[in-house]
Amino acid sequence: MAEGQAAPKGLALQLVITYGYMFLWIGLSAAVIMINKYVLSMSGFPYPVALTCTHMLFCAVLAFLLVKLGFVEAVSISADTYLSCILPIGLLFAGTLWLGNAAYLYLSVSFIQMLKASMPMVVFIVGVLFSTEKFTMKAALNMLVVGTGIAIASYGEIHFVVVGVILQVGSIATESVRLTLVQILLQKRGIKMNPVSTLYHIAPCCFVFLFLPFIYIELPKMVADPNLHVNVPLLLASAACAFALNMSVFLLIGKTSALTMNVAGVIKDWLLILLSVVLYGSPVTRTQLGGYGLAFVGVMYYNYAKVEQMKQSAAAAQKAPEKQPLIAAEVGQSGKGSE
Repeated sequence: MAEGQAAPKGLALQLVITYGYMFLWIGLSAAVIMINKYVLSMSGFPYPVALTCTHMLFCAVLAFLLVKLGFVEAVSISADTYLSCILPIGLLFAGTLWLGNAAYLYLSVSFIQMLKASMPMVVFIVGVLFSTEKFTMKAALNMLVVGTGIAIASYGEIHFVVVGVILQVGSIATESVRLTLVQILLQKRGIKMNPVSTLYHIAPCCFVFLFLPFIYIELPKMVADPNLHVNVPLLLASAACAFALNMSVFLLIGKTSALTMNVAGVIKDWLLILLSVVLYGSPVTRTQLGGYGLAFVGVMYYNYAKVEQMKQSAAAAQKAPEKQPLIAAEVGQSGKGSE
């Protein structure tokens, strides 16, 4: 009888932990996005490169301290791997964050989340070009559904700003190439890195790539801006949330599953659309919701297909483990761990 009671208690505890990790990631992800939107559009600090530099510097310093103080062990990276893998990935990550944050100056959070639903489609296209994804008519039709839904949602957007859309599309494109390069450059070398180790290696070079445009593009504007308002506690809170978000990604993927991550991503997207409407008064039309709903169906099917593919790969690895290459899987939609 005692064993029968222990099993439900153990299952209940596991469910509480799983949902705890999921809601932690959803909360932190939503917090980073909503704070970034407020900082850039409403607080008198319309400088996305400066904001992103702050995040990367904060993450680099904190990761450095965690590694040097012995709390986390960093993966050793050779000079060749750093130049051929880490630098290009860091450059693309810098581009993703810069362009993505800049889009908040022109577009609502709700519309940006709708545009982000195109990530699987762009990842698929980039993967086919780099031969990491296999082209099939079934997958192509699925991506066509996603693209059609995004086009309808864009058509229904009241405050459609071309510059903002170009910036967000650029962010999605750089993130898609980054994820593909992670698969090509790091996974094939059998390199596995936790979030602290990843930030330890990537955040410094990402900061350097962002610091150059900050010096030549934004700093002169900031010096000449009479309305500039630097809210240091708010900037630090934003940076702390960004760092915590990277940690929560590790917990969610490492302690739950890819399916949980994908479900959490869907919940987060709908939550951000709702928060954008409630907190910032962003208008959302029925046409947009219909288009996003169509893209949502396509994305959910994509996630389902990917999870099934992972299950088949895992089953094959168990049957013939000696024939399977060492692979470090990176799971996520919009650059999880990114902002």
